[in-house]
Amino acid sequence: MDAIEIAIKMENDAINFYARSAEKIKHQVGKKMFLTIVEDEKRHLEMLSQIFKGLGIGAKDVSPMKRVKTVFETMKDKMIERVEATSDELEAFKIAMEMEKEGIEFYKRSASDVKKEKEKILFERLIKEEEQHYNIFANTYFFLSNTGNWFMWEEHGIVDGGTPWA
Repeated sequence: MDAIEIAIKMENDAINFYARSAEKIKHQVGKKMFLTIVEDEKRHLEMLSQIFKGLGIGAKDVSPMKRVKTVFETMKDKMIERVEATSDELEAFKIAMEMEKEGIEFYKRSASDVKKEKEKILFERLIKEEEQHYNIFANTYFFLSNTGNWFMWEEHGIVDGGTPWA
């Protein structure tokens, strides 16, 4: 089995896991995170399939971080609610982060091993997107596990009662 075939299997596994996780997550932010990543993984699968078939890559220029930012912006009012995530939901995000880390490492090894330039370019692109996926899952995990602190750090809230220059 070559790197492209392994990558196709990994992307299929990710799609299945993330879709099942989205069904189980109660909070809409977490659910939308998984569903957004499912769409990215489907796009990755299509790009890998094109390479496997010997076709050129017809990749759309998509930024996972921009897509997720849109999700957060549209759900900002709901996000302010205190969230009590279940341990199963948090575990799904931990597993997702581990899957993304493994994918990143696999794509890094594959990029250095392949001989065809178009495959190398594809693997390098996948590395960047999977790194963004990891960050998305890590931020969502932090949000769901500690909503109050997430807002303080992400929104850069000032908790000292004022600023020295005011």
